[in-house]
Amino acid sequence: MLTDPVFYALAVPAVALMGLAKGGFSGVGAVAMPLLALAISPVQAAAILLPILIVQDVVGVWAFRRTWDRGILTLMVPSAAVGIFLGYLMAAQVSATAVLATLGAISIAFAAHRLWIARGGRVQAPSNAPRWVGAILGALSGFTSQIAHAGQPPFQMWVLPKRLEPAVFVGTNAIYFAAINWLKVPAYAALGQFTRQNLTTAAVLIPVAIASTFAGVWLVRRVRAERFYVIIYGLMMLVGVQLLWEAWRA
Repeated sequence: MLTDPVFYALAVPAVALMGLAKGGFSGVGAVAMPLLALAISPVQAAAILLPILIVQDVVGVWAFRRTWDRGILTLMVPSAAVGIFLGYLMAAQVSATAVLATLGAISIAFAAHRLWIARGGRVQAPSNAPRWVGAILGALSGFTSQIAHAGQPPFQMWVLPKRLEPAVFVGTNAIYFAAINWLKVPAYAALGQFTRQNLTTAAVLIPVAIASTFAGVWLVRRVRAERFYVIIYGLMMLVGVQLLWEAWRA
């Protein structure tokens, strides 16, 4: 497994934020990828985080296995697979610098989108938008998920206007991202990233993810989330700028 202390100084808080996201602080887990990319390559960082995400998905899928929207999943999962394939092609055929720059840009866009929502803004597809719009947003969600594990904004742009019942929304969200996380497995295998070193490192970090998930459930009832979100997404924007700077210097 990786032994660099700088990596773990970034990985532990990154994975803890992933756990907090699963515990109720929705969206903050997207900071994990850009943080890890400060220490290792973006593709390796994503490969280490993917098994952790798959383990975390089990709880959500089991809890909401009876409440989900079939129409949304049958439209968005196949289109997300196309986006995942495009993300794989980018990682396989372009330089690591280009992937780093793309990750930086996605990080800044994701954080800006979340801060805009926190201030009451909305960027959504109309509720009566044609299905091809949902397919495009699904592909974009798959692409950003493949590159940065940040597929939530395009997914929400299509799903939120549907005004699903809360349990159906959460269940659809859980099953959708569980499905696309499994769809990413062949891509990372083809990129040669499921090495013993990466998988062992992921295994070491899984207890942090599980403990922080329970911590998130406890904290979300006791902490004012608004200020926490502002700090986290502000950090994400700064990290995104740093990644773009490193890509420009490379």
